[in-house]
Amino acid sequence: MKITGFETFIVPPRWLFLKIETDEGIVGWGEPIVEGKALTVQTAVHEMMDALVGKDPLRIEDHWQVMYRGGFYRGGPILMSAISGIDQALWDIKGKYYNAPIYQLLGGACRDSIRVYSWVGGDRPDDVGRAALEKKNAGFEAVKMNATEELQFIDSYEKIDQVTERIAAIREAAGPYFGIGVDFHGRVHKPMAKALAKALEPYRLMFIEEPVLPENNEALREIANHTSTPIATGERMFSRWDFKKLLESGYVDIIQPDLSHAGGITECKKIFAMAEAYDVAVAPHCPLGPIALAACLQVDATAYNAVIQEQSLGIHYNQGNDLLDYLDDPSVFGYEDGHVRIPQGPGLGISINEEVVRKMAETGHRWRNPVWRHRDGTVAEW
Repeated sequence: MKITGFETFIVPPRWLFLKIETDEGIVGWGEPIVEGKALTVQTAVHEMMDALVGKDPLRIEDHWQVMYRGGFYRGGPILMSAISGIDQALWDIKGKYYNAPIYQLLGGACRDSIRVYSWVGGDRPDDVGRAALEKKNAGFEAVKMNATEELQFIDSYEKIDQVTERIAAIREAAGPYFGIGVDFHGRVHKPMAKALAKALEPYRLMFIEEPVLPENNEALREIANHTSTPIATGERMFSRWDFKKLLESGYVDIIQPDLSHAGGITECKKIFAMAEAYDVAVAPHCPLGPIALAACLQVDATAYNAVIQEQSLGIHYNQGNDLLDYLDDPSVFGYEDGHVRIPQGPGLGISINEEVVRKMAETGHRWRNPVWRHRDGTVAEW
């Protein structure tokens, strides 16, 4: 079997899909995307695919190593996201070739489903108590929300009080054992992160996420000393080499690699295994489309330390098109009792509605994240 060609599709709300074709008629789908940089990643995909056309798609490990090591410059969000989507599509082909879900080719499943959480509150969190109750009534057992709007290095405790009021509203609405993840989103610098982590301690959170920017991960030691709440980070880390020092530090409890950013199925399976050796849990980042979620679930099925899965159904970014719109069978992601079933079909286990993909690619998107500024005019972390 040989790779004969490929196509990329920029589709709303903010995604990039990849289709790889073979001479045996088997096609594979991937989702190589950096949110806000779809055209840039699309170019990287086209550059990398030049070396793959005419090759055997089943030699995934070799292709991964060539894509990573064959370029003198490596790593980072763009190149690793391009590798990720290609890798997903190659695994999709391989699963279809052997008529088995990908997890069977990775050693088999150790679970039938995985817990999921839903988003509430949007970029500027508001009315989260009501929203969390709606998610609970819809069957979810956990939600995640952004903690705060923009914060200066040293800012007002009024903003910290506003965060605790919102968390208290969720606790009151959804109950004492409902899961709450609070995403600092890298908006919070170390001085305020310490204060905020301590203030949130009484609410028994599921985790606090990215309490500082990943380039400041050394600060996790000090933050960990201010709270017993599990600390999660990793969505902006792109390879096992990025995660190596973080895991060695001992100050992270949950890592959150993104299977569309951190090297795809091949690399993330290795990252998950590294984390298990350090007694660290995994909660893959995935505010993206159906291909990315399917890839996550295939690896989740094989990973003992995977504890909960992010998914984008109803997320505030999905304006106009949502997670299930590009699937032939939306029921493949069967949400029940706060969990989602692992897809059982061959490959990724999903069937992409190519007619819808092509139609929506005519519309495309130019999604960009907002640029915020503080009152003094300095740019703020979004």
